[in-house]
Amino acid sequence: MLLSHSPASPAPSRHTRLLQLPCPRAGAAPAPEAALLPGVLRAESLPRHVAVVMDGNARWARARGLPSAAGHEAGRRALEEMVRLSRAWGVRALTAFAFSHENWSRPRVEVEFLMGLFERAIHERVSEFLREGIRLRVIGDSSRLPVSLQKTAREAEEATRNNSQLDLTLAISYSGRMDIVQACRSLAQKVHDKLLMPEDIDESLFAVELETGHANDELPCPDLLIRTSGELRLSNFLLWQSAYSELFFTDTLWPDFGEDDYLEALVSFQSRDRRFGARKL
Repeated sequence: MLLSHSPASPAPSRHTRLLQLPCPRAGAAPAPEAALLPGVLRAESLPRHVAVVMDGNARWARARGLPSAAGHEAGRRALEEMVRLSRAWGVRALTAFAFSHENWSRPRVEVEFLMGLFERAIHERVSEFLREGIRLRVIGDSSRLPVSLQKTAREAEEATRNNSQLDLTLAISYSGRMDIVQACRSLAQKVHDKLLMPEDIDESLFAVELETGHANDELPCPDLLIRTSGELRLSNFLLWQSAYSELFFTDTLWPDFGEDDYLEALVSFQSRDRRFGARKL
């Protein structure tokens, strides 16, 4: 999975905002091997869960006179590098926005290429995930995905379900709004079936019904959410879960996002004063 990345671009302007919400399993990540952690990072204050909106593949390709497919292939390599670094440095969960619900409106040829890319990427990495202790999850509206991709994702999830070094979640055909709606529907059905009383519903119970919730094995809410390519919005990604996430925006296009960029985001995270709405005296 180790791949070279493009040289770091000149320091772009950064736009950040201070946010964060307590969630199940939140807490400091276990300290990684000291030899693997860059000296600018502190093991005790690493984000436990990092989320990333991988944006800019097509623009990266156009700037080089290449088809968009080349940008998506380069974006895949950038994600593989981020997975490797996250595991090596002690980040315990990584969620990547690979394809949004709105992306279905893109040209058919591009959508079909992306579906095939996702299927190949998952299939080709299962043996490595098993070797490296990486657990894969796929969230989103799976009913719209090709049957072969659905099958490949299910088999990979089952094969890696007992891994514990890194939780890797791919959001494919995902919508934060629809995630909230389906959670509401699920809870409403349970109330209708008299399995719950309306007053039983609280934030913790609601979180379990989200696609990132898995009964007693919920992902923690993202501590850090990164978006590349200079766009300054969440674009319908993890809307409930990112209520108090630290936000980091970079002008770097996703295929160029490498080790230096990831370090910059993590160093920025470690400089934040996270109060969760409280006032420190």
